[in-house]
Amino acid sequence: MPYTIELAPKAARQFRKLPAHARKRLARHIDALAENPRPSGAKKLTGAGQLYRIRVGDHRLVYKVRDDALLVLVVAVGSRRDIYKALFRK
Repeated sequence: MPYTIELAPKAARQFRKLPAHARKRLARHIDALAENPRPSGAKKLTGAGQLYRIRVGDHRLVYKVRDDALLVLVVAVGSRRDIYKALFRK
């Protein structure tokens, strides 16, 4: 049974601000998470609870998997240079 994909409001804004070619490339990876929320290459982030990240070129896709609800929640999308600053900013 496939997982449902949701983008957090912040992640949706970040996604819309990306260049078209990056959005297209990331969209394929986001859609693929419905079938396999932990693909090869996905890494669990340390010190960030239950967050995972996928590298897509110079961009990162950070998400949370809720197996009990069959839900993948994308919490952040952006360039590798900025994504972690935005995630762990206090």
